[in-house]
Amino acid sequence: MFTKTIHYEVTKKREIVSMFSGCGGLDLGFLGDFTYLGRYYPRLHNRITWANDNNRAACDTYRNNIGQHVVCGDLDECFHSMPDSADIVLGGFPCQDVSINGKQQRERGTRTILYKSMIEAIEVLKPTVFVAENVKGLLSSEFGKQILSDFRIRGYSVSYRLYLASDYGVPQRRTRLIIVGVRGGMPFLHPPPQNLMNETTCEEAIGDLADMKWCDERAHIWSQAKRSPEQGNRILKANAPSTTIRAEHHGNVQWHYELPRRISLREQARLQSFPDEFRFSGGMRETERQIGNAVPPVMAWYIAREIEKQVFA
Repeated sequence: MFTKTIHYEVTKKREIVSMFSGCGGLDLGFLGDFTYLGRYYPRLHNRITWANDNNRAACDTYRNNIGQHVVCGDLDECFHSMPDSADIVLGGFPCQDVSINGKQQRERGTRTILYKSMIEAIEVLKPTVFVAENVKGLLSSEFGKQILSDFRIRGYSVSYRLYLASDYGVPQRRTRLIIVGVRGGMPFLHPPPQNLMNETTCEEAIGDLADMKWCDERAHIWSQAKRSPEQGNRILKANAPSTTIRAEHHGNVQWHYELPRRISLREQARLQSFPDEFRFSGGMRETERQIGNAVPPVMAWYIAREIEKQVFA
């Protein structure tokens, strides 16, 4: 069990610039100081000085849970408002153009090419570390390989690895690519899996919500849409982690392992490792999108803690 004490000799908090921030899953992980399923994830010695997203509901969620520093609007219009420097640059740049569930537009798409803005920010801000997140589909196309090549920015030692969220205490078998660059240093050694023998199951994560009635205040609400077999609805398994919580469902929404209903927004958030105190702004569809697009905060915390130990200790 983690305690609320973490020992690193530092003189000031490291400053973070966060791009494509969404509702703040990655940022929450890099801040720490939250409790999930009874385990405390200690505060890390970081502070976020600037964040950006173009989704207003996501920015409202971010502002209410993370901080007022988020700038809402198109990145090209907000780029000039970034600070002059940063210790860390974060970004889960849009993935729809390379995702297997997207349109596979690759270099013809208008969203994934936004990664170039993140590279520009790194070259301007010259952070000690940058962290980029995307889908595993980035590894399966020539365009994806070009993106990885472009992230090998001069002066940085760059490494990447596919992470399975369930290896880090997240009750979800979600696979994501994490790219880490360290300026002028050794390549980052990605944290090893934390619980190979004891994955957190759906029942462990959301079982206590099974008997709870519809509750707007806690976002324990769910879609009343009927099942649509031709769109591949997934039924969760009580004794296993969830399948990937998606942002764009198109009918493919997880059903409860025991109850005759779709899982609630709060259950989706639990399966993404958001603490219950994290409250979402916007309607049901907008909230589903925010949750599905997020980086699981618990997985992000392990990455941030390892960066703190390897680079800044």
